[in-house]
Amino acid sequence: MSHVGPGSARRILIVTDAWSPQVNGVVRTLQSVRAQLQQLGHVVEVIGPDRFATLPCPTYPEIRLAMAAPRTIGRLIGAFAPDAVHLATEGPLCLAARRWCLRHFYPFTTAYHTNFPDYVQSRTGLSADWFWPYFRWFHGPASAVLTSTPSIRAGLHRAGIHQTHHWGRGVDLALFRPDGAAHPAYADLPRPILLHVGRVAVEKNIEAFLALDVPGSKVVVGEGPWRAALQTKYPDAHFLGLQTGEPLAAAYRGADLLVFPSRTDTFGLVMIEALASGTPVAAYPVMGPVDVLNEQVGAMHERLEVAATRALMLDRAACAAYGAQFSWRRSAEEFLSSLHWLDRQHLPRAA
Repeated sequence: MSHVGPGSARRILIVTDAWSPQVNGVVRTLQSVRAQLQQLGHVVEVIGPDRFATLPCPTYPEIRLAMAAPRTIGRLIGAFAPDAVHLATEGPLCLAARRWCLRHFYPFTTAYHTNFPDYVQSRTGLSADWFWPYFRWFHGPASAVLTSTPSIRAGLHRAGIHQTHHWGRGVDLALFRPDGAAHPAYADLPRPILLHVGRVAVEKNIEAFLALDVPGSKVVVGEGPWRAALQTKYPDAHFLGLQTGEPLAAAYRGADLLVFPSRTDTFGLVMIEALASGTPVAAYPVMGPVDVLNEQVGAMHERLEVAATRALMLDRAACAAYGAQFSWRRSAEEFLSSLHWLDRQHLPRAA
C-alpha cells in the first residue's frame, strides 16, 4: 500500500448507483467532492447509472437501477487505470465493481451514505435486523468505510463494521449565504415560515412536519412519490416542487426555520445548507441532528413542536457563522486521506 499527500495528482475512480439526474444528498456530495478533487489537480472518473440500461427500483420507481456485469465494469476500470477505487453505494453497479475488484486483487474503499436498514424498514415494515448481514458482507473487504458522523460510526461498529474513516460534508458558501432576497413565494405567507427541503418520500417522515400544530406557514421544497398524497391531505401547506441554485438558496434564507423530521438520514446535508443561510433547525434527537447541531443553532426534542418553538428563538447570525465552517474542500481532503492508493505495476491487467 503506497501513500501520497493530498497535493499529488492521482487518477481516482468513483463507482456509484446514485448519480444525476437523481437529486439527493449522495449525488450532491459526490458532485461537490469531485469538483474539489478536480480543482486540486486530480483526474476523477465516475461510473454511474447514466452509462447503462436501467430498471425501476422496487417500491421506488423514480430511482433507476443500472445493471452491468462485473466484466463490463472491469473493462471500464482497466481502461481508466485508476490510482484508487471508491465504491460509493451498495447497489448493483457497486456490487459488480466489488466482485471484479476482489477477483483481480484491487483494493477499494466504500461509504455508508444512507442508513439503509432503517430506510427499508420505514418503507416496507421489515425489520432492519434482516439487512445488516448484507451490509457487513458488502463493506467487509473495504480498506476503509467512509462515514459522516460519530453516531454512524458507532452504529457500524456495533454492527461489526470497524474499519471506518471520517468523511465530513460541506456547503457551497458562495450560494448558501444569509444575505440576499427571500424566495418570491414567501411574499404573502404568514410568518413564521417553516421549511422542509428534501425528497418527498415516506422515509423522510415529512408528515411529522406537516402535522405540527404551530402558527405560521409550512413550505415543502422537493419532489417525490409522496407529494400528491401529502398535498391532498395538507391543503394549507405550500409545495414549491424542486428548487435548485439561487431559488433554493432564497428558500433557505427567507424561511424562519428549517424543520428536519427524518429519523433515518445519516447526516442531513440540508441542515448545514440552511444554517449557512442563517436559518436555524428543529429536529428529533437522532443520528444526524445530534452530530450536526448544537444548542446555539438548532433545537432537538422528541416532541417536534417543542423543538420548533425553541429553534425559532435562536440567533440567525450564529447559525450563519456555524454553517460557514463546513467546507467542501475539507471534505475532499478527508476523502483523499481515506483512499487506498494502488500500485498499478503490480496489478493484473483487466480481463
